[in-house]
Amino acid sequence: QVQLVESGGGSVQTGGSLRLSCAASWYTAINYCMGWFRQAPGKEREGVATIYTGGGNTYYFDSVKGRFTISQDNAKKKVYLVMNSLKPDDTAIYYCVAEPSGGYCSTRFVDFSYRGQGTQVTVSS
Repeated sequence: QVQLVESGGGSVQTGGSLRLSCAASWYTAINYCMGWFRQAPGKEREGVATIYTGGGNTYYFDSVKGRFTISQDNAKKKVYLVMNSLKPDDTAIYYCVAEPSGGYCSTRFVDFSYRGQGTQVTVSS
């Protein structure tokens, strides 16, 4: 069982930055695909970014490319999401997800077995 705990959410103005953290209780002998998804009120859940713990390979969904950066600290068992140039459209609950992987990272939320409780990000204009 992998537990995920997000932190770092908050309220910022347009153009501001935030760093989200996800503390994971993963097994060091197993590699995982870790990721961030988000859901805004009245909208469908969408992907943000993924990272493979075995090699650091990353993937970004189009809406955040060039603005967000996902990274990992395997020693601390943490995954981070640095969000720059935030826009009101980035307002959502952000969820950390994890799935054991041999190298492939799905882009679908349903394919991740482990999910955190979420952290709220609010960007005001």
